[in-house]
Amino acid sequence: MNLYTKLREREAQGKPLRVGLVGAGKFGAMYLAQVPKTPGLHLVGIADLFPANAKINLQRVGWDAERYTAASLEAAFSSGLTHVGDDWQALVAHPLIDIVVEATGNPIAAVEHALAAFRHGKHVVMVTVEADAMCGPLLARRAAEAGVVYSLAYGDQPALICDLVDWARAAGFSVVAAGRGHKWLPHFAQSTPETVWGYYGLTPEQAKVGGLNPKMFNSFLDGSKPAIESTAVCNATGLTPAPYGLTFPPASVDDIPNVMRPKSEGGHLHHKGQVEVISSLETDGRVIPYDIRFGVFVVFEGETEYIRNCFKEYMVRTDSSGRYACLYKRWHLIGLEVGISVASVGLRGEPTGCPTGFRADVVATAKRDLKAGETLDGEGGYTVVGKLMPAKASMEIGALSLGLAHGVKLLKPVAAGQPVRWVDVAVDESSNAVKLRREMERLFRPAAEPALAQ
Repeated sequence: MNLYTKLREREAQGKPLRVGLVGAGKFGAMYLAQVPKTPGLHLVGIADLFPANAKINLQRVGWDAERYTAASLEAAFSSGLTHVGDDWQALVAHPLIDIVVEATGNPIAAVEHALAAFRHGKHVVMVTVEADAMCGPLLARRAAEAGVVYSLAYGDQPALICDLVDWARAAGFSVVAAGRGHKWLPHFAQSTPETVWGYYGLTPEQAKVGGLNPKMFNSFLDGSKPAIESTAVCNATGLTPAPYGLTFPPASVDDIPNVMRPKSEGGHLHHKGQVEVISSLETDGRVIPYDIRFGVFVVFEGETEYIRNCFKEYMVRTDSSGRYACLYKRWHLIGLEVGISVASVGLRGEPTGCPTGFRADVVATAKRDLKAGETLDGEGGYTVVGKLMPAKASMEIGALSLGLAHGVKLLKPVAAGQPVRWVDVAVDESSNAVKLRREMERLFRPAAEPALAQ
């Protein structure tokens, strides 16, 4: 509750948090829009594969050109300006940087960037949640071994969900369910970049004018991104998925407490302590008024009659029994909020969500019948969709993490709806991401640890 005060103190002391940003795309640009308005912060450098595009984004979000004309990181540090270049290795290795914000969106690259940052004693705020879903538990362990902090990025839904879960538990409540909203109908799981805009309600021309990436947006629509983010939440909070993964039950905000209670009590949950995603559409496609499509929620339990009476006295919206209540945010502001993570990591040494175990996995699953010799195109593409699974179940079948299902060739056919396995593909065993994932599976197998106390 006092991050702003602490930032102002650092500003007054002339000791700002020194930050490096890797990736200045959509998320990075949103963060950049907030940097000039944040006291006690110096963005020393930006590394992007296309520095010219990074500079265009800086102009677009309102930066004066004079702020990012430094010729080097040293010049940027001494002058209070920002260096823009394409050398991420120099950025994460430089002693002037305290915190690295990884915002490339490329999970393979993000693993490389995080590991290098740890080696050089840098904290990491991981925007690329795909990398966290793929090998976050081991990244967190590597960070701890290096004496630095590894954190999910506030503004993205996983960190916001972790925040709500932490609030509930710190207040003494048992968490029954937590998750996010989504616009969902079952056939969206087969959507491709060619069909995405029709489901979104946009024409291809409108999407082009807006500069929208169809593959990225399709990863949200087809359920891959909700599965990725739910994986991150499970591994950070101790909540767990149902054995069958996400089912996207429809509900208005006010009806979440009724829906997110155990099946034995008239709800939808397989078990208490579950992660789930709420649909903003009824099963027949009707839009639900007052939905939580862009938001997050936590459902918690009034375990005594006294607490349930308190709910009633203060007009808390509960389920029909009065036992289950919900706290929520209907919106998330993505990169505009990542400064919360930077401040928490830099000032308190605390992550805004960090994996504590391997409890869930997001598995590459065939969107259609796939033939041997085909090349998988990863998240949001034409070949695979991400499905949430308990980690133990994923390990038992040798499933391939969605983060590794891009640019790899199939050695065997895979039927529509079936998971892709390690043995089905030819992977580059020299890749650091592959090595780290293999190591994580060895170290955390069989992921049989009990969930944290609810």
